[in-house]
Amino acid sequence: MLKITPKIQQKLARPDHAVTEAEIIEAFANRPAAECIDNRPEHRTKSGLPSRWFVSETDRGRKLKVCYVQETDGDVYIKTAYTATAEVERVFWKYAS
Repeated sequence: MLKITPKIQQKLARPDHAVTEAEIIEAFANRPAAECIDNRPEHRTKSGLPSRWFVSETDRGRKLKVCYVQETDGDVYIKTAYTATAEVERVFWKYAS
């Protein structure tokens, strides 16, 4: 199940993100089979799980970078989402597996 905490909802509503939950759901539905895993300690959750991220388009063609954590119970917690820059896309396709 997709989970977005109130703190993250506020972050997504800011002008520098301006991403809706519907867009995130579309990005998940349209995402490629590949993703990146961020194992850096500062990007892990309290439970020690790594952050995962991907670049995908919404149904209207907006390219988003979506960062999330998949908990052991299957829940997916969104950490952030925003319009993907060309550099973010380049990094994604270089390291995605």
